[in-house]
Amino acid sequence: MAEKKESLLGGFKAFLMRGNVIDLAVAVVIGAAFTNIVNSVVKGIINPVVGAFGTKDLESYASCLKDPCKVVNGEMQGIQIQWGLVLSAVLSFIITAAVVYFLMVLPMAKILAKRAAHDKAKEGVAETMEISELEVLKEIRDHLVAQRGPSTGTGTGTGTGSGSGSGGGAGTHSTS
Repeated sequence: MAEKKESLLGGFKAFLMRGNVIDLAVAVVIGAAFTNIVNSVVKGIINPVVGAFGTKDLESYASCLKDPCKVVNGEMQGIQIQWGLVLSAVLSFIITAAVVYFLMVLPMAKILAKRAAHDKAKEGVAETMEISELEVLKEIRDHLVAQRGPSTGTGTGTGTGSGSGSGGGAGTHSTS
């Protein structure tokens, strides 16, 4: 039973030590802090500016679906639709999405595109080097064949050595 506890704790530790779990935890913390900033901007700046065109704060805008929309003894009478709250939440979402896109997604996409282009350029250079090496080796082979001359097997000339072949010589072959 102690072995099972150790394996459970070991598995849990391995899960926690994964890079993506730690990255996710950091993202949640940063996201929560960022949400507070965006909500403060919307409530402190945007809502009053939008409310300046009317008579109230943006979140105070509401419509009455069923009359009377009055607060009596701390309880709302009638049915009130608070569309100002919804509009405020939509503005918060749009601002958050815009900031995330323009400050995080767009720059990261540009960085990844540059990296991909750099990797592709490196790959092209490697292919060119492989092709040029192959061409050099072919040239060396052709040059060596040209130096040897045609290999017809009619060995004439001076030199010592023994060999067999279909040539008319006495087993000697000169190399030029």
